[in-house]
Amino acid sequence: MPSLSVVIVAQDESRTIARVLQAVKNLADEILLVDSGSTDGTPQIATENGARVVHQDWLGYSAQKNFAIDMAVGDWILSLDADEIVSPELNTEMAILLSNPHIEGFDGYRIPRVLYIGDTPVRHGGFYPDAQLRLIKRGKGRFNDRLVHEAIKVNGPVGMLNHDLLHYAYADVSGFTDAMEKYAQLSAAEYKRSGKAGWKGHPLNELVHPTWTFFYRYVVRAGFLDGELGWRLNSIYSDYVRNKIRYSR
Repeated sequence: MPSLSVVIVAQDESRTIARVLQAVKNLADEILLVDSGSTDGTPQIATENGARVVHQDWLGYSAQKNFAIDMAVGDWILSLDADEIVSPELNTEMAILLSNPHIEGFDGYRIPRVLYIGDTPVRHGGFYPDAQLRLIKRGKGRFNDRLVHEAIKVNGPVGMLNHDLLHYAYADVSGFTDAMEKYAQLSAAEYKRSGKAGWKGHPLNELVHPTWTFFYRYVVRAGFLDGELGWRLNSIYSDYVRNKIRYSR
């Protein structure tokens, strides 16, 4: 049976890291946590929960995650954020997959991901299934070179798993708001770096794109089904779209 390395990059993730590690402890042959300077006990918690901890000063989202991938020794690599918990159903599905010779038919697998605000799942408005390519054959995939919203690219066939990765990203709505502001600034910097600002930074787009985004996510993608939380999240997301346009000028 092929071996599995779980790799995680972290800094000050004591809120979630123990649950993240416990969820894969029985599945992984190796758990590697790359820490960039935590002061809240994250490395100690990780060590107590079976992870090998390596320090690496922050290189940027993509480079840090690629550093972790390069250090992994497993035949397959599961790259997780430090707030992503493998559900019991996903754990079982991956265990069955790793024991199945047909796993070799793909070089990577996407995993549906459900966002949590506190303990509340968000399953509409475009926030779900948010499928992420996270399980890859060693040597077959790396994160692309982006300042934000980095993603693994695999040069080969990619499959899809059925069960959820639980993304406990934000303790509350204010955490989501703060993150969207940071991502807006990084996205604008990415536009400028890549020379693709163009229409994205046009003043008219600052009105049209956020308005359409809210309508599409809240109405077409049924964000209203998440109640008041759906209204707030989609409003914040619309502001994120507006801000990254504004900052890119």
